[in-house]
Amino acid sequence: MQDYTVLFGILLALLLGLAGGKAWERYKLQEGRWVDRRKIRQSPHFILGLNHLVSGQVDLAIEDLEKAARLDPGALELRLVLGNLYREKGQVGRAIHEHQSLLQRPRLSKLEHANIQLCLGLDYRRGGFVDRAAAAFAEVLKLDPNSEAALANLEKLQEDQHQWQEAYVTRQRLAQLAGPPDQPKSQSILAFLENEIGLQALKEGRLDDAARRFEAAIEADGTIVTAFIHLGEVRMRQGDVLAAVSTWERAIDVAPDRAYLALDRLERAYKEMQAPGRFAELCRRLIAASPREWRARLALARHLGEQGRPHDALELLLEGLEHNPHALAIHQAIWNTLSVMDLPRPLVARYIEVTRQSVFYLDPHVCVRCRYRSTELLWQCPHCHEWNTFVEERISPATDQEAEIPAAVT
Repeated sequence: MQDYTVLFGILLALLLGLAGGKAWERYKLQEGRWVDRRKIRQSPHFILGLNHLVSGQVDLAIEDLEKAARLDPGALELRLVLGNLYREKGQVGRAIHEHQSLLQRPRLSKLEHANIQLCLGLDYRRGGFVDRAAAAFAEVLKLDPNSEAALANLEKLQEDQHQWQEAYVTRQRLAQLAGPPDQPKSQSILAFLENEIGLQALKEGRLDDAARRFEAAIEADGTIVTAFIHLGEVRMRQGDVLAAVSTWERAIDVAPDRAYLALDRLERAYKEMQAPGRFAELCRRLIAASPREWRARLALARHLGEQGRPHDALELLLEGLEHNPHALAIHQAIWNTLSVMDLPRPLVARYIEVTRQSVFYLDPHVCVRCRYRSTELLWQCPHCHEWNTFVEERISPATDQEAEIPAAVT
């Protein structure tokens, strides 16, 4: 009988524990009264607010989530989300006020404090309060040294201010936290930051320091073309033409689609080496390797034009025009060449026929992340701040063979 009593006592204690846990999960004591945590989640305004948020309807999301928040004015997570929505809507002052008021709450846990500070840092950054944003992210890192979000935002803030050395140190910390899965991305960003530090040294005339930085960038990520380009410039300023040429040729081997970044430099260097024929050979190799390569044709045409061979130059330019009829640079080169040839009517007619339905604009580059457009190749997007996301946007007439290729393949 005594055994049954003990067993009954154990079962009763277990049931009471489960009931207490469920009550603790559902209710919390706030300002002397018990609040049902599930009221907000069961509110139709909460569900509608989430639906509007998923649909990108920020105004409607704010309206419904504010109604849901009235059921429990102390719901920290919901007020945090509302503050973030105010910021995304451009109401930075309101977002800052919302998040600052959350910091005044008593008995915040360390994690809650860190999350609020992180949101406040994002508010300050959006509002242009750089020093306050940096201080907020630093406060998050004091509370949570392993906060990847705080480190990532602090790094972007430092990059915006061109504090490349500080950004480099921050990215190193972030790479250690992220571990092997994020290693390739971190190595690429570190390489670009090394390149920026090298550019600072190059502008200040510290050629040896600049060369070390560019070499470190290449070692971190051998596909960073801009580091090869600038390292070649350092070698030229140091008087080592052969090393400069070798570096620029390596850049072309690494990224043939970006060969045009080195072509003008190589043309001048080959002339200095008394070997101008090497430039024509290089351009022809690029054209043979990529038949739609128009920039190599443009560079070779200019080279041939300077040698007094306008007819050969025009043939190359018209070929390039067929592959990229929207490139303004080709049209300018064609008109310069036709002017030298006194505008022969058959050639002008041929040019008009090729360009009959083309729309002209500057050679565009577009960020694959946010679709930001630029007339020049940028290594960091000024809109989304990601590295190495620009590609050349090219529109050319499709051949019959290309028209049969599914869009997903191209």
